[in-house]
This record gives sequence, structure tokens and C-alpha cells, in this order.
Amino acid sequence: MAGKIEKSKGKVKVALGSLTGNKGVESEGKIDRRAGEAKEKIGRAKSKADRTVERTERKALKAIDKARDAARHK
Repeated sequence: MAGKIEKSKGKVKVALGSLTGNKGVESEGKIDRRAGEAKEKIGRAKSKADRTVERTERKALKAIDKARDAARHK
């Protein structure tokens, strides 16, 4: 969410800087926009990693349960 806000804020600054001819504000906006994009990518990567960890944990627990069942039936 923070990435989207920062990205939007950057777009506004770019437009404002462009309209007023203020290169400093325009450049600052570009930086904010890029930072927002980076935060969004990091957030997506983190979510993907979290899902992978959860999936791996479920598989491990399933394997443990199978091993326990097999040990009981011997």
C-alpha cells in the first residue's frame, strides 16, 4: 500500500513540476515514483516468499503425518 501511495505522490509531483516548469519538483516526483514502484515489487516478492514458506510447511507436516502413520502400522 505504501508503494502505491508513494508512486501516486510521485506522479502528482511530476505533473506539477512539468506544469510549473520546476525541474526540481519534477525530478523529486520521478524519484518518488520509482521508489514506490520498488516498494510494490518488494511487497510482491515478500508475498510470494510467504506463500512458498506456507506451502513448504504444509508439505512437511503432511510428510511427518505420513511417517507417523507408517510407523504406527508396523
